[in-house]
Amino acid sequence: MVYRLGFASSRAEARQLVLHGHFRVNGRKVTIPSYEVRQGDEITVREKSRGVPRITESLEAVDRRGVPAWLELDKGNFTGRIKAYPSREELTLPMQEQLIVELYSK
Repeated sequence: MVYRLGFASSRAEARQLVLHGHFRVNGRKVTIPSYEVRQGDEITVREKSRGVPRITESLEAVDRRGVPAWLELDKGNFTGRIKAYPSREELTLPMQEQLIVELYSK
């Protein structure tokens, strides 16, 4: 979600920023990149981390990349909210569900 909201320019960078403790989910520090967020959760950048150049540069570039409709971003307050879970049509990453089914059916 950190990448999708525009706080990082790549997924790898987002994972590293989360590992270094730059983000809070509902006011609690999260350092696990695979943390599962739920509908209605609020992701914020820590007060001390708001001056980190990687985060500020990524937020400046978010206008070009855009934010999905199922997320809500408040750039001024460095916060993002999960409005809803994405539907299959809203996902932009190419997926082949049949390959996933075949993998787990072994």
